[in-house]
Amino acid sequence: MQTVLRAGIMVLLLAISMRIVAQQNIQFSQYVFNGLSVNPAYAGYKEDLYVNTVYRHQWSGFPGAPRTGGVSIDGVTPASDNKVGLGLQMLFDKLGPQEALSLYGSYAYRIPLDDEGTRRLCFGLGGGVTQYSIDGNALQYTDNDDVALPLGKKSVWVPDARFGIYYYTSRFYAGASVMDLFSLYTDATRYSWKGNNYSTIRKTQHLYITTGAMFPLGDNLQLKPSILIKEDFKGPTNVDINAFLLIGDKLWTGASYRTGVGLWNKTNLQKDLSEVDAASVMVEFYATEKLRIGYSYDLTINKMAGYQGGSHEISLGFLIPSKNFTVRSPRYF
Repeated sequence: MQTVLRAGIMVLLLAISMRIVAQQNIQFSQYVFNGLSVNPAYAGYKEDLYVNTVYRHQWSGFPGAPRTGGVSIDGVTPASDNKVGLGLQMLFDKLGPQEALSLYGSYAYRIPLDDEGTRRLCFGLGGGVTQYSIDGNALQYTDNDDVALPLGKKSVWVPDARFGIYYYTSRFYAGASVMDLFSLYTDATRYSWKGNNYSTIRKTQHLYITTGAMFPLGDNLQLKPSILIKEDFKGPTNVDINAFLLIGDKLWTGASYRTGVGLWNKTNLQKDLSEVDAASVMVEFYATEKLRIGYSYDLTINKMAGYQGGSHEISLGFLIPSKNFTVRSPRYF
């Protein structure tokens, strides 16, 4: 057990120590209800088969604003005594004429730390590919005869990987992950057209640290505070502070405060950047025991606030119970 733990931590530290050279990736506000989006070791946490879909329209009203969405499915393999979790994710990200389409698979080894299996230490690996595309037909030309401009859609496939550690009990969790590991070995210059190279959006390596807990406030009321730290070692460190109330095991309601801070001196970081990025309000409702419906609204507080109408995000989660075993404790995370 100690050997496995040391090996996992070594891999994580090696990944963190690599040189990281890019901007913050887009993230979903409702990651708090689907940890697979920030950590492959989360795969199989709910133990039953879980399907999640999400769509995000960022900075509504802003021309060419990002539109992001995804579908994921994860669960455990009963033959492994719930020690192995598997997951699949498909994600898309569109920004103006540029697009990224990703497909990932995740494997998590879930070590039980008690007889009931309600306390586990999980190690996760993920791998996949991303197709980066640019649509030349969507560009607005100032010179229609410029032969250096691409015609039609150009695309390229890039492999990638991720790694994570996740620990949980029935009322607490903590995790750390490094996403988009291979981005260190690629640059933004992905396309060539008649001797010209083009730089586009790309995923960049990030470290995620998450933790949260559940506190009972009454017979039908519980509080779930959580925090996420997102670091790329170049831009401002993103910190999400979240607080949610669970009412009658049917309705989640809460808010999130996202801020970008400088935890240490970064030579390329603009000094006058606004620290506050956005505040979010969120509602998640269990229409049935198996179906969850979620909505969040992000209000940008920095200098972009006057140029767009906030960000909207909707999600659906569907739980498919296993016939082979029963989950022994509620899955709040």
